[in-house]
Amino acid sequence: MTVSGVSWENGLVPRFISVTPDSRLLPFPWNTPLADWPVELLVALPRGLSRHVVRFIQVGESVYAAKEVVEHLARHEYQLLRDLHRHGTPAVEPVGVIAERRDKAGQPLDPILLTRHLEFSLPYRSLFTPGVRQETVSRLLDAMVVLIARLHLIGFKWGDVSLSNILFRRDAGEFAAYLVDAETGELHPHLSDGQREQDLEIARTNLFGDFLDLKAGGLLQEPLNPYWLVDTIITRYRELWQELTGVEEFKGSEAERIERRVRRLNALGFDVAEMDIKTGDTSETGNFTIRIEPKVVDAGHHQRRLMRLTGLDTEENQARRLLNDLDTYRFRTGQAHTDESVVAHKWLTEVFEPVMKQVPESLRAKREPAQVFHELLDYRWYMSEREHRDVPLTEAVQGYVHEVLSGLPDEAMSPDAVIPPVEANRLVNPYDPSQGYVDDGEEPPHDPWEDGITEVPGPTGYLDIAALRARAGQPG
Repeated sequence: MTVSGVSWENGLVPRFISVTPDSRLLPFPWNTPLADWPVELLVALPRGLSRHVVRFIQVGESVYAAKEVVEHLARHEYQLLRDLHRHGTPAVEPVGVIAERRDKAGQPLDPILLTRHLEFSLPYRSLFTPGVRQETVSRLLDAMVVLIARLHLIGFKWGDVSLSNILFRRDAGEFAAYLVDAETGELHPHLSDGQREQDLEIARTNLFGDFLDLKAGGLLQEPLNPYWLVDTIITRYRELWQELTGVEEFKGSEAERIERRVRRLNALGFDVAEMDIKTGDTSETGNFTIRIEPKVVDAGHHQRRLMRLTGLDTEENQARRLLNDLDTYRFRTGQAHTDESVVAHKWLTEVFEPVMKQVPESLRAKREPAQVFHELLDYRWYMSEREHRDVPLTEAVQGYVHEVLSGLPDEAMSPDAVIPPVEANRLVNPYDPSQGYVDDGEEPPHDPWEDGITEVPGPTGYLDIAALRARAGQPG
C-alpha cells in the first residue's frame, strides 16, 4: 500500500493523530520498533533517563523526540501537553501520536508520541557536571520550584516530579524549567492541599533518588548532599506558594501593604488577576482590619510586557534584563516622556538587532539571542571596569564573541549533531546517542560562566522571599 508515495511492506498503514500533521514523517520506518531504528536517522542530543524507549529524530530542519509508549498513555499525555500549552505553561510542545503500528510480520507495536525538541534546552546531566558552580545548583532548584508552583496554580497534579522529566533553559542569570513527561499528570479545576502535598512527597522521593545517582556518579560534589537539596526544594516551594496564595491581614492604617504585595508578586514574575479584599468591623478605637487574598494569574509578567513592546519571545528573567536595558536606553537618550512603545521600537532597531547581526552565523547555536544579549551586558560591565571607561555595546560585542561565545558548547541542535555512520561504533549504545562515547576521555567544554566555587549556595535572590519582602517594603 502506498500513501503519498510511501509504501509499507506489510500493507498496514499507521494512523497519524495530530492537529498540525507533517507529511515529512511518512517515510520513517514506523513498522520497526523504535529501539531498532538505524542510527543514521537519529540525532545526538542529550536527554534524561526514561522508562520508555526515547529517540531524537530529524525531520527537515525540525527535531522531534519520539517516545514509544502504550496507547492510552500516549493519547493521555498528548492531550495533557496540548492543555498545558493552552495555559501557557512551560512544557514541551506535542506534535502527534503515531498509532495502529504493526511490524513487518503484522504484530502490533506500541504507538509513538512525538514532541518537538525544545531548542537551547539541557537535561540535568548536562548541567550537573564536575566543577559546576554551586550557585548554579541553587538556581536550578529555584527553576524547579517555580515550575512545580506554576503547574499547581493551574490545577495540574504532576504525579512524577523528577529531574529526568525536566528540561532547563538559560534565563539571563537564572534558569527556566520545562515539563517533559506528563503521562502521569492530571488536570483539575484546582488542586486541594492534599493533592499538592502528595505531589511534593513524590518529588521528595524521586529527587532524592536522582541526587543520590548524581552523587554516586561523581557529579554531585561536596558540600552539596541529597538531603539538603531535597529539603531546600520543598522549603522554597512552600515559601513561594505562601507568597503567591497566602491570606494576609493587617490594620487599616497599613493599606500600602496591598501595593507591596502586588509589587512582590510582579518581582517574582507573576501577574495578579484580582485581590479579594475584605475589611473588618470598625472597633471602638476607630481602627479596622484588612484581609487580602491575591488571585494570581500565572508567571510571565515581564515576558508579556516585552512581547507587547518588541515582539521578542524570551524567558521571564531574560525579559526582565532586556526591559532594564530598554529603560536605561530611554533615560540616556532623553526620551523619558516619549511613548513607551515608540522608544521600544527604537531600542529594538538601534540596539538589540544591530548587536545580534554582529554575532557570526556559525556561533548562533551557542545561545539564544536574548541570552546572548544578557551575557553581553555582563561582559560589557566587566570590560568597562577593567578598562576604567564606559565601553560602547557595539565595541563590547566583538570581545564577547571572541573571548566568551566562541568557546561555549553548542546548546541548539545543528546539522553537526547528526551522528556520522563511522562514529556509531564508538557509542556506548549506538541507538541512544545521549549515553556518549566509549572511553573518549574528553573533558566537557569549558564554560567561563560556570567556574567552580565550593560554598554551599544560599538563596539566589530570585526566590529569597524574605529579601523580596524587605525590598518591597522600602519607600517608592
